[in-house]
Amino acid sequence: MSESDHDMGLPTADEALARLRSGNERFLRGRARFPTVRKEVLAALAKEQRPYATILGCSDSRVPPELVFDASFGELFIVRVAGNIISPEVLGSLQYAGVHLQTPLFVVLGHEGCGAVQAALHARDYGKRERSRIAQLLENIVPGLEGVSTGSSPQARMDEAVEANVRWSMKQLLATPEGKARMNEGKVKLVGAIYQLKTARVRFLT
Repeated sequence: MSESDHDMGLPTADEALARLRSGNERFLRGRARFPTVRKEVLAALAKEQRPYATILGCSDSRVPPELVFDASFGELFIVRVAGNIISPEVLGSLQYAGVHLQTPLFVVLGHEGCGAVQAALHARDYGKRERSRIAQLLENIVPGLEGVSTGSSPQARMDEAVEANVRWSMKQLLATPEGKARMNEGKVKLVGAIYQLKTARVRFLT
C-alpha cells in the first residue's frame, strides 16, 4: 500500500475487488509489480496497517494470496487454514479484520484440487479415517458437501466439492450476527473465489 493509500483511506468493497482482479491479471501476464517495496512504505506500515481486503484461504503452498493478487506489504489481511474452513479461531481473526482494520472486502479463496476437500469427500463417501485432528478439521467441511453428487466423474465431483466448500464457508460467515449486520449496512462485501492451479487464474463466484 502506498503512502497515498494511507492518506486517502480505504477503498470501497467494489474498488477493493477491482484491485484483486487487476492484481491477478498482472500475475497471469507476468507483469507483477511486487514484492519490491520502498523503505518509506515499510516505515509507514510499522505505525499501522490498513489492508483493503481480508482473504480466508487454504494453507496449500501453491496458493499464496499475496503473489496470486500481486499485492504488497500491508495490502491484504490473510487468514490461512487447510480447506479454508470456519472455526472459532478463524472467526476471531476475521472479526478483528472487520472491527479493528475495517476492511471493506472479505474473500473466501478456495482452489482446485484441494486436498482437505478431497479427504472430506473420501471420509463421507468411503468412510476413510484420518488421524484425530485431521478428522476434526474434515468435520468442518463435510456438511457443506451435502449436495455434491456421488455419481459424477472424479474430476467433476472435486470441482463441485471445492466450490461447495467455498460457499459453505461463506454461508457460515453470513449466518453470524456480525456478518448479518455488516452485510445489511451495505459497506462490506463477501465474495467467493477459486484459484485454478493450472492457469493461475482466480475465478470469482457469482
